[in-house]
Amino acid sequence: MVNSEPVSVRPATVADAASIACIYNEGIRSRAATFETRERTTDDILAWFTPAVHPILVAESKSDVLGWIAASTYRSRECYSGVAEFSVYVSYNAHGRRVGSTLMSAFIPACTEAGFWKLLSRIFPENKASLNLCKRHGFREVGIYEKHAQLEGMWRDVVIVERLLSG
Repeated sequence: MVNSEPVSVRPATVADAASIACIYNEGIRSRAATFETRERTTDDILAWFTPAVHPILVAESKSDVLGWIAASTYRSRECYSGVAEFSVYVSYNAHGRRVGSTLMSAFIPACTEAGFWKLLSRIFPENKASLNLCKRHGFREVGIYEKHAQLEGMWRDVVIVERLLSG
């Protein structure tokens, strides 16, 4: 039975860094959502908050963090200052609760309010949950980067998704 406790979204704080790291590390260990192989520490996540330029949100239920979504710098050139990459991760024990969709519904307006005009991400083609999440929230598939990088000695492709924001 799927847990039906209500899920709320709020801006992440430094107090959430350990929970964010824990959820991110689940995704890193799965090898299903990122090229990263080094697990993150709380200190690694704390660095995301300085400077506080990009939205970072968490979803929680009964004060337990169930997932997070964060924007990051796309490119350092000034002309790309309104473009942000994003990542979204949901704890395995919260899968099936539409936590990702709840996060995305709050994240898109937060990014618009922060002055971004475009969001983008790169997703493994096999990660149907993330691709479907993005499609449901108005992202379009731009194309595929073939052999984008290796993960454990195997070349992996990624699907590029983007969404233009109002503003």
